[in-house]
Amino acid sequence: MPSAITKCVVWDLDDTLWDGVLLEDRDVALRPEVPKIIHELDRRGILNSIASRNDHDAAMAQMSAFGLAEYFLYPQIGWSAKSASIRAIAGALNIGTDAIAFVDDEIVERDEVVFELPDVLCIDSRAVGTMLDRPELSPRFVTPDSARRRLMYQAESVRRRAETEFTGPREEFLATLGMRLEIVPAGEADLQRAEELTIRTNQLNTTGHTYSYDELDDFRRSTEHLLLVARLDDRHGPYGTIGLVLVDTADTRWTIRLLLMSCRVMSRGVGTVLINHVKRLASRAGVRLLAEFVPNERNRMMYTAYKFSQFAEIRRDPNHVLLEANLGGIPPNPPYLTVVTS
Repeated sequence: MPSAITKCVVWDLDDTLWDGVLLEDRDVALRPEVPKIIHELDRRGILNSIASRNDHDAAMAQMSAFGLAEYFLYPQIGWSAKSASIRAIAGALNIGTDAIAFVDDEIVERDEVVFELPDVLCIDSRAVGTMLDRPELSPRFVTPDSARRRLMYQAESVRRRAETEFTGPREEFLATLGMRLEIVPAGEADLQRAEELTIRTNQLNTTGHTYSYDELDDFRRSTEHLLLVARLDDRHGPYGTIGLVLVDTADTRWTIRLLLMSCRVMSRGVGTVLINHVKRLASRAGVRLLAEFVPNERNRMMYTAYKFSQFAEIRRDPNHVLLEANLGGIPPNPPYLTVVTS
């Protein structure tokens, strides 16, 4: 079954985004409702891409003529199966295929995608006019990070190209980015994005728990909890709020109930810095530090992050792992990253 959260809408072109077949008639007509839908999805923080059997250059020229080319990330235009194109888009965006909706006019194409990728939400192009009313495409909040999500992904594409072209050690490349990480207690203005992170972040999420705005506000106000947010930017622009930590501080054993990171910063070493920050806070408070981990098919990397950060298992059952941190010898932050805390 498709996920309730759609992060990217992938569009067919011929007789879907526009009326007509481009290779048969260059005078195709953009469907009149499409620009509004694309712009509104973009405003909501839902990305757009393309999976089309077409001539790439001709199709992108047509998209440019319609003034829409900039809205589509990692378009897959060629002669591959639509399911293969969707896999490529998901890989480029670093999201699961269960976070993708696919719009196509041909039932054969939709059936092929359903067969290969049953977790993709497939939409008949005849239903495009009501797409914006679908719950999967209607996030509860539209945050500042939502509204600029496409721009942040486009900046990440620039970073990837720069990294590919860089010939020195990886740490030297990271130093060229001028990254600045801010780790601070969550304020009221952070809560909408914090709720969004708990709902949208699946891979780099230690427990998979989701929390509502009101629940997070209770934690923010509580004297027995610590709710932290992490924000990152570099010379290419902001990544936005990319991390969230919830710590139960009720007794002499603090427990990390939730730690999550945006997939967009997976390769920046930010997760380890965030964990070490919590370890330092616990060490200064003179308490032990535990961490909950709930394994699933996609979050193994977070377990590895805990182990790399000197956490050891102290209890395990089939659905829950409890770890404890070694608070001695916490390493300094990497020199390529400026860390600001409060």
